[in-house]
Amino acid sequence: MDAQAQLISAVEQRLGPKAVITEGGDIAPWLIDWRGRVEGRSPAILAPAITQEVATIVRMAAEHRVSLVPQGGNTSMVAGATPPADGSAVLLSLRRMNRIRSLRPADRVVVAEAGVILANLHERAAEKGLRFPLTLGARGSCTIGGLSSTNAGGTQVLKFGTMRALVAGVEAVLADGTVHDGLSGLKKDNRGYSLDQLLIGAEGTLGVITAVALRLVPAIAARAVAWVGLDSPERALDLLRWLETRTSTIEGFELVPGDALALVLKHIPGTRAPLAHGHRWNVLIEATTPDSEADIARDLSRLLGEPLDGGMIEDATVATSEAQADALWRIRDSISEAERADGQTLAHDISVAVSDMPRFIVEASEQVKAAFPGTKASAFGHLGDGNVHFHVRAASRSSPDWYEKEGPGITRFVHDLVTAAGGSISAEHGIGQLKRDELERLAPPGRIAALRAIKRALDPLGIMNPGKLIP
Repeated sequence: MDAQAQLISAVEQRLGPKAVITEGGDIAPWLIDWRGRVEGRSPAILAPAITQEVATIVRMAAEHRVSLVPQGGNTSMVAGATPPADGSAVLLSLRRMNRIRSLRPADRVVVAEAGVILANLHERAAEKGLRFPLTLGARGSCTIGGLSSTNAGGTQVLKFGTMRALVAGVEAVLADGTVHDGLSGLKKDNRGYSLDQLLIGAEGTLGVITAVALRLVPAIAARAVAWVGLDSPERALDLLRWLETRTSTIEGFELVPGDALALVLKHIPGTRAPLAHGHRWNVLIEATTPDSEADIARDLSRLLGEPLDGGMIEDATVATSEAQADALWRIRDSISEAERADGQTLAHDISVAVSDMPRFIVEASEQVKAAFPGTKASAFGHLGDGNVHFHVRAASRSSPDWYEKEGPGITRFVHDLVTAAGGSISAEHGIGQLKRDELERLAPPGRIAALRAIKRALDPLGIMNPGKLIP
């Protein structure tokens, strides 16, 4: 019996049949990444129900020298939760660990296990008049453990920051099977290195996050959603800065190019153009307030009147109902889906300094199109925090092997532009498998050396999520 079989048998004997899945049909959906581009192999899924069961599995895995791939909702955009293609690792699913252990309204802290689905957490917080201010398109399937392990972002980073800023404490099983308990949620805790922050964004390469203490904020009493048409990303950033000097209510500010809007209107049934005329660029704005007495829609309409009269923006509309607000957000959330429906697309999750982003978007798009004639490049997303999704579409260059034949060269070209601008090749999606080689190629040698040293120190056997993040 090989080491993997011994581990699987030992786990089943110790934790029972619910903790082990070996049926091929049940395993298959979890072997392919969310984009359907990377497929791995694994003989089993180990599915613990409590933290001590995770610790038992990790200790056994260390004893048998078997690698583990922690997995939550399997929504990684960089194949960070996909097992190796050679079948050398066993999947470790946290989906059974889906309890909300506590919710303390007075402290505005909730403790959620790793397998809790984001949308379910939103619902529980709302029941107490609170909310967890991070959301994204995969909220119906992504899990708290995965969001923490990848330091996820989303559409509210502008006001509340990434997952790293929202985590008050972490419970995790380290690579030797010991449990790190950092769930106290203390605002001040100065006992040396922060293991919590080290584990956030580590993509499961240092340990397995089993539960997280998260910061909550007051629930939204009212929101206003606006769609603005303008002629350039520079004007969009000018508008954001103008609004920020006049209100603290803006928490969403999403840049949408005119060509992306056109694709959504073409491919997504039920969508409608928000404005009477097309514009080269658009911005989706969301303002919120916990004050039930405030007329935030009126306030946002009034605020947009001055830049409209002054020529900073070309047109604007403010949703007059929740249905209209949802329809505007649906346009933004459907861009990637519309691009896929239109043809092959290479997605790049990048960031540069906020002040440099408008220029970068325009110049980098032109450079890509010049270097790869026939392609189309555009960027959309979180302009206010310097993170956009820079996508290159095959267009007239489309061919069955376009991803494999031309994709790597295009991606290298985009990443070189980002690096030259002092930016990051991964803003909110992580490194996973798909960006590991690029990280090694472009990151400063000192950074790579530090990552490897930390990995060796905390996972000397190299069994935690092999082949991810660490070059």
